[in-house]
Amino acid sequence: MVDVELTHFNREGRARMVDVSGKPETHRTAVATGMVFMNPETLARIEEGKIAKGDVLAVAQVAGVMGAKKTPDLIPMCHPLLITSVDIGFIIHQKKEDQSAAIEVTATAKTSGQTGVEMEAMTAVSVTALTIYDMCKAIDKGISFGRVGLISKSGGKSGKYTRPEPLPR
Repeated sequence: MVDVELTHFNREGRARMVDVSGKPETHRTAVATGMVFMNPETLARIEEGKIAKGDVLAVAQVAGVMGAKKTPDLIPMCHPLLITSVDIGFIIHQKKEDQSAAIEVTATAKTSGQTGVEMEAMTAVSVTALTIYDMCKAIDKGISFGRVGLISKSGGKSGKYTRPEPLPR
């Protein structure tokens, strides 16, 4: 466990937005991932383009980008950032004996600034997953998602971070 000073509290112990005005601008990148679990039939219909609301992954991809851009509107202490890039990717996981059918969502967010884009990457993954649920809920109300987490980040005072172990599937 790392002993870190909690920077989001003022002298009175109340929440505050951290002052980053004295920090240098650096190129920053964050990669996050998450899993969307569903029935194999739902996954097949997504792959075949047979979901009534349209192209699930295309719509979810746009929603994820929009989610990253709206992060400071959703997370109270996040700084508004000039995001220079957001990319959403998908890996399809067919059902195996011991695992559900799933779509793995990966979001990469980039900026040049005084604070990182980890929250933007994780928000992008979450909004992408919510959109997949919304687009498919008429045929599969049991869709769930989780295992959202940071895979890596670079830039800033703390430098590079890479998750030592992959998130469990």
